[in-house]
Amino acid sequence: MRIISGLLKKQRFSPPKGFPSRPTTDFAKEGLFNILENEITMSNLKILDLFAGTGNISFEFASREAGQITSVDKNFRCVKFMKDFGKEHNIAKAMNVVKADVLKFVANNHQSYDLIFADPPFEDKLHADLIDAVMNSEILTQEGLFILEHSKHNKFEDQKGFQHSRRYGHVVFSFFKHDA
Repeated sequence: MRIISGLLKKQRFSPPKGFPSRPTTDFAKEGLFNILENEITMSNLKILDLFAGTGNISFEFASREAGQITSVDKNFRCVKFMKDFGKEHNIAKAMNVVKADVLKFVANNHQSYDLIFADPPFEDKLHADLIDAVMNSEILTQEGLFILEHSKHNKFEDQKGFQHSRRYGHVVFSFFKHDA
């Protein structure tokens, strides 16, 4: 894995062997950030990265100095890896790493975010529950953007706030906003 742009551009990193998550591919991540750079202003954002895993997406936002990032994962090894990487590469101030169950975090959170990215396990059936939890709460600002990474076998066009999807190989990003 590598950081595509910003302060840490071209920085490569690898989680330890046996790491319990599936990182977003560099190809898909580059496509996602090309979309974001054309759709939103990437500065001073409050960003929430759910199922953060390796921290791949959080690190990219931090490298681009996009704002304050909260990264949530329930696995201790993931949380430790993100915290250690943040300290080692001087981006820890931009990142708040939280060990928590994602659905409980969303339900109990009292902050709002401008951009929420979620990459739940592909085989998990919680995608629709997560969309409902985010879109039916105040965790996403009124003008905010929610991005869900999922496999090409899932379709979410009928979900509240669905805007569009983009596919990169086996990875699909679905974009959601509050209805106007």
